[in-house]
Amino acid sequence: MSEKVFDRETLLDLTVNVIPFGILVIFFVGYLLFSPWGFDSVISGIQLAIIAVFGIGLMILTYYSGAAVSKAEMRTEAALEAEETAELESGDETDGEETPE
Repeated sequence: MSEKVFDRETLLDLTVNVIPFGILVIFFVGYLLFSPWGFDSVISGIQLAIIAVFGIGLMILTYYSGAAVSKAEMRTEAALEAEETAELESGDETDGEETPE
């Protein structure tokens, strides 16, 4: 079975970035459709490029932050499992022995 990069909890954490991305999309589409100051290929191109660069940057940042959060959660879970295993093993060693008084 293949491991997913993001589990459900991590995806829920990353949905915070949907709102800023939606705002960028609204501005991009809005400036394309309505052109409140007219359409000059240079100025409008720069304006749309800035919005697009921020949108792409937000997607990249969201992916890498999600991957980091997912890896950190996996390491934490693995450390907790190792700690529980060590506690169980140390408990098994002392069960058969009597403590001297």
